[in-house]
Amino acid sequence: MADIVWFITATSSGFGKAIAQEGLRRGHKVIATARDSSKLGELKAAGAVVMDLDVTSDEETLSAKLAEANAIYGKITHVVNPAGYILEGAIEEASQKEVLAHFNTNVFGTFNMARAAVPHLREAAKTGTHVALANFGSLGSWWSGPAVAHYCSTKYAVTGLSEGLVDELKPFGIDVCVVEPGYTRTGFLATGAANGDSSADHRVQTKRVLPVYDGTPVEAVRNAMNAYNGNQPSDVDKCAKLIVDVLTKTGVAEGKEVPVRLPLGEDTVATIRKKCEDTLKLVAEWEAVSVATGFDV
Repeated sequence: MADIVWFITATSSGFGKAIAQEGLRRGHKVIATARDSSKLGELKAAGAVVMDLDVTSDEETLSAKLAEANAIYGKITHVVNPAGYILEGAIEEASQKEVLAHFNTNVFGTFNMARAAVPHLREAAKTGTHVALANFGSLGSWWSGPAVAHYCSTKYAVTGLSEGLVDELKPFGIDVCVVEPGYTRTGFLATGAANGDSSADHRVQTKRVLPVYDGTPVEAVRNAMNAYNGNQPSDVDKCAKLIVDVLTKTGVAEGKEVPVRLPLGEDTVATIRKKCEDTLKLVAEWEAVSVATGFDV
């Protein structure tokens, strides 16, 4: 376990911070990053190496950052990228600029980190060390709805990316997992109005809010997120412990392979089950029509 070197993004709060803390508790080496590493004093004091890193940086910058990080301990064995946020608003309300920024962080940021990290993970795997790359999907990888369709679509994309990476990287001995948490008690649902610091928002509301959506499912979801903030059912520290177990094949994951997906929380499990049941029902209802599209023999 002393050979494990974590490289984790977005460690100033939430899952990134909790995973970094869990790794440090186990005696692992941790390289913790954030857009502003001055906010990582607690992790630094606990033994982490801290670095500035923005997942939306250009390819050359990220490549240099990963090379710098790799040089610290001579390798990186586990990369975790939970960086992301919610864009709250109806499709009509969101501007093109807001949507592009959202996808730039949640989707392209995940692509960027994978691109920059894989060469170092591949080198670490050559030594026989277990290595893994973990991306972050969500309950929203399985369900999309009003006011959060932008966010959910980014998580669908991350899960799709991760599934493709599994077979791309398996020949090199790199495990890939997409973590899919449900509602977890972090600051993820807080807004600037609630936390007094809009620069730290993980839930960003569209600048345009149209009154036509008052009294519709869009408003209902907005209200539900407000009510759920601080009352989410899952414990981020318990989640982090499980994630570290799975990615290191220890504890509850000893003797098991790293799964393609790691659902976290009763709500995610229930959502996946319902999605599968509803999809099978749809296929059964429409199968005769769906398969009637081939050439006549």
